[in-house]
Amino acid sequence: MSRTPLQANIIDVGDVLIIGAGLAGLFTALKLGARPVTVMAAGKRNKGAASKWAQGGIAAALGPDDSPALHAQDTIDVGSGLVNENVAGFVAAEAAERIADLESLGVAFDRDENGNMKLGREAAHSSNRIIGVTGDRSGRAIMAALVKRAEATPSLSFLEGYAAYELAVEDGRVVGVFARPADHSAISGPLLIRARAIIMATGGIGHLYAVTTNPRGANGEALAMAARAGAQIADAEFVQFHPTALTGPFINDKGAPAPLATEALRGEGAQLVNANGHRFMPDLDPRAELAPRDVVARAVFNQINETGGVGLDLRPNGIAANLTTRFPTLAEQCAKTNIDPTTTPLPIAPAMHFHMGGIKTNNHGRTGLPGLWACGEVASTGLHGGNRLASNSLLEALVFGARIAEDVNNIMPLMSFSRPAQPATQPDGDSALLAPAMQKLRHLMARHVGVLRHADGLIYTLHELERLQRAANGMAPFANMVLAAQFVTMAALLREESRGGHARSDFPNMAAAAHSVLTLRSLNDAYDNLPPLDKNFAIAAQAE
Repeated sequence: MSRTPLQANIIDVGDVLIIGAGLAGLFTALKLGARPVTVMAAGKRNKGAASKWAQGGIAAALGPDDSPALHAQDTIDVGSGLVNENVAGFVAAEAAERIADLESLGVAFDRDENGNMKLGREAAHSSNRIIGVTGDRSGRAIMAALVKRAEATPSLSFLEGYAAYELAVEDGRVVGVFARPADHSAISGPLLIRARAIIMATGGIGHLYAVTTNPRGANGEALAMAARAGAQIADAEFVQFHPTALTGPFINDKGAPAPLATEALRGEGAQLVNANGHRFMPDLDPRAELAPRDVVARAVFNQINETGGVGLDLRPNGIAANLTTRFPTLAEQCAKTNIDPTTTPLPIAPAMHFHMGGIKTNNHGRTGLPGLWACGEVASTGLHGGNRLASNSLLEALVFGARIAEDVNNIMPLMSFSRPAQPATQPDGDSALLAPAMQKLRHLMARHVGVLRHADGLIYTLHELERLQRAANGMAPFANMVLAAQFVTMAALLREESRGGHARSDFPNMAAAAHSVLTLRSLNDAYDNLPPLDKNFAIAAQAE
């Protein structure tokens, strides 16, 4: 059934429009100084951002035995041969200045009795360099401080309750976004929000998967929007699964994010045990529980399949006995579920956590499209390579937020008064109609594009996604989610090796290190050359 394009109503916010009100969006807005900025968010500020749930903290080389060079090297070592060493170098070097920025904005980092900043340890870091706020409440505290400062900044305004679903492009330049009410209420037509500069800070792709630690708004729409406008999507196949998402009684809403058992717990001595009570990580890696996340996630995944479950034991080093003061968020979650960590390991499983790929940007956050920048998890900056080093995500958002603000201030484009083309997608007035298709999408991604992948499952998923795209009939957000899933799945099929967050059971070894880059055109070309579907596999998969 064809859909008649709806005429857009127009709002001109003038100068800078930032899509997303998480740490990346708010910090960039505040770094833009007195320049008029509008921050658009689908929900209430500080409610739907993944930054709020960041527990571990921010990585920064501030200790006497540490240096930016060591931090950069750890980042490179973990990134499976795909980290841009120049990016790792300047991100680590600029960390101290960005931490000072946060303190000036009201963030009170944890300090010891001598006034020195407390520095924790997380997986694959060679030094203690994780700074936080109130143990495992770093994200919540940082976001609260940024929201408070943003609300007190006269040049900054919020546009809440709207979700972008397509970029507005005129003569090759991004001049705004088409948006819809986030609650999917009926509207007479799309809303075109115009601005001189657009900064995407929308987060990741977690809700393409059945189990994720991400908020609902992290659904990959931005990748589809950017690709449809002509941007490059880099390293889309690299998905990081957090090895210790709480499961079982901790999950009471299938649509809600899976709560985390922060990696800092393992940094303090918590141990992973299988259903037989055996601590298995020392058998697999000399770094044991502090091995890189991709190693730990695959180990947990395999132990669940082999023994029936995995638990996180908090009794070593007295963690469980002092949980209320050291990790209050987790203590609250245990109390709500009536689980006593002093007697029982916490049930855990891998969950989609972070996307290393995204919209390809340069060292100042510019995409390949004039007028469009990308910051935070939505961007592929080259920092993470095939596997993100713990607690580098918030740091990346801070460093690139400051760089984007500087870049925008230096090269702000001239005002364009031309009217862009009408959107190819349309807002969906009744998302409930597509709920079964949404469930199908998330099941496909979790089952076949998850921790361990194989060509048969990837090819099957690509065929099924093509069917879902037709069913979407151009309705956002679902059409955008399907397109984002196609980028991730196709990139995973084309990478015939295992590297970092991308593991193939049919190609278990590494090949030559290379980045992947797809555009909408190359994605369609790859579909034209898609290998035939294994019918026996398809029959078995459909029976699941």
